[in-house]
Amino acid sequence: MSALDPIELRVITGALHAACEEMGVVLIRSAHSANIKERRDASTALFNARGEMIMQAEHIPVHLGAMPAAVAAVVGERHEPGVSWVLNDPFAGGTHLPDITVITPVFGDHRSLLGFAASRAHHADVGGALPGSMPAHSRSLADEGVVIPPRRLDDAAIEELTAQMRQPAERRADLRAQLAANRTGASRLTQLGRRLGPEQLQEATDAVLRYAELRTRACLAELGDGVRRASDVLEAADGAELTLRLRAVVAGERLELDFAGSAPQHGGNLNCPLAVTRSACLFAVKVLTDPDIPPSAGAYRPIEVRAPRGTVLNARPGAAVAAGNVETSSRVADLVLSAFGRAQGQGTMNNLTLGDRDFSYYETIGGGQGACPDGDGPSGVHVAMSNTLNTPIEALEREFPLRVTEYALRRGSGGRGRHRGGDGVVRELEALRELTFSLIAERRRNPPRGAAGGEPGARGADLLDGMPLAGKATGTLRPGQRLRVLTPGGGGFGHAPKREPSNRRKLQANAK
Repeated sequence: MSALDPIELRVITGALHAACEEMGVVLIRSAHSANIKERRDASTALFNARGEMIMQAEHIPVHLGAMPAAVAAVVGERHEPGVSWVLNDPFAGGTHLPDITVITPVFGDHRSLLGFAASRAHHADVGGALPGSMPAHSRSLADEGVVIPPRRLDDAAIEELTAQMRQPAERRADLRAQLAANRTGASRLTQLGRRLGPEQLQEATDAVLRYAELRTRACLAELGDGVRRASDVLEAADGAELTLRLRAVVAGERLELDFAGSAPQHGGNLNCPLAVTRSACLFAVKVLTDPDIPPSAGAYRPIEVRAPRGTVLNARPGAAVAAGNVETSSRVADLVLSAFGRAQGQGTMNNLTLGDRDFSYYETIGGGQGACPDGDGPSGVHVAMSNTLNTPIEALEREFPLRVTEYALRRGSGGRGRHRGGDGVVRELEALRELTFSLIAERRRNPPRGAAGGEPGARGADLLDGMPLAGKATGTLRPGQRLRVLTPGGGGFGHAPKREPSNRRKLQANAK
């Protein structure tokens, strides 16, 4: 196959992207849990036979940037048609335990390996100390649920794994939805292979990777050579503040992101594996360059991410990581964007889990996005490493023993500036029977920063029947008790203009 012309390249890119999006639709429509079918906390991607990501759907940033590590964990195994793999071990290709990845090899004619279809979904429970498997005070990986090293996934494995989790029927249904999504992706990749031929398909996908790499290099060159630095903190459950440091070096068409000097691995659960740190960096670079660059391994080739082993950004196996995937990843994205002069968004996912022996419910709550140099930040959106939806009130109240007593924008919580940061939200839930809750949130002590003279956004706050809660908290809700979450606003950009006197004051001044 000769080199692809621009039209052929665009057609192949579009076909791959459409296949990944179709995988996502199948997963969302087939899933049982509200976490996947309503909030869409799931991601899909296709990989070549070497384990390189050739395309991903526009789903959850923290899933997709880390999913290559999951495929790398199984790419060297013996693969057979119809045999899929499953894992969630954060130190063997996963992120945190509720994110379960299913990987299916794709074969062409004559049993030639064409690549892999992969899906990752946040399951509402995977066992562990509390319903929802997101304990705020976990200190080891064992506290957080069932650890699944890479293994084959068949009916027996599904039964064995889900028996260790709460609501096993729902877990089985969601795993089978992931298998269905992967079969869809495998079918589309096989069809493309038959149309082009296996060798031509490899050449075509390699061309997509090269194209993404070239576009990324061109964008990095436009950032300008130099060293940028940034630092920020994480708010640990024990009251400590964990400092993160970044040294970003642009040299021609390459970018190095070095986190040397960041806090050592912590006894709580803000630790994360290197794959999560890398994922957050790649998301931020995509924001800084061109969002239309095909999301693939090629786009990541000019970027090097370094984090010392044994730090909170590259923890050792066995460390608790429940919050690392959701909160630390958000702070890493903040660091990269801050280093390049961007205002910060809410910087947290405001993770809330609720449940008892009969159900497990998990949600992340939106907030304010940071303002841009040319516009205000949006309000009430999921920021940075989360790209989920909210759970609609009608679906939540119908399925769970909960009542939503308030859901509104938190007016005025965005930072002032030439352009204002977006506002956070207020979300208040009332328990209709006794429930266990766990809350993992950030930006309760340190507000999201503005940029170029813009003011910070408001800090978040959490209340139980009007009494303040810590940002990392667990407890019991009795019937009628209300849990209220106020999410942070985004930082402003640029110095706020001086207020003009009101028309009434002008009239009074003129009358004197």
